[in-house]
Amino acid sequence: METVILVVHLLLALTLIGVVLMQRSEGGGLGIGGGGGGMMTGRSAATALGKVTWGLAIAFICTSIALTIIAASDSATGSVLDRITEQPAADEPAPTLPGLDGESLLPPTPGESTTDSLVPEAD
Repeated sequence: METVILVVHLLLALTLIGVVLMQRSEGGGLGIGGGGGGMMTGRSAATALGKVTWGLAIAFICTSIALTIIAASDSATGSVLDRITEQPAADEPAPTLPGLDGESLLPPTPGESTTDSLVPEAD
């Protein structure tokens, strides 16, 4: 269900972008800005593209709210912040990498001689 709403949401977004770009740029599209007639009233004639834009915008908001509700109902546990504040138990030892057996990862000191050292010695 979430996938279907998400696909519809994306299609609405692309269609809304296209419809907005097709409108006149002189402010006649949604009544924003100045227009030719009725400049003092703030209202312009409702064109077909303006009505389509409003319809697509309302549908886009509805799908956004639906996706938010679905995402909230799918989250079984609490907030992400609740998971961050949980501290691991102090009794558990820190995990070690297999095969290290507690050996130091630092290279040997210059005075220390090891037979299995991987550090080359200068002649």
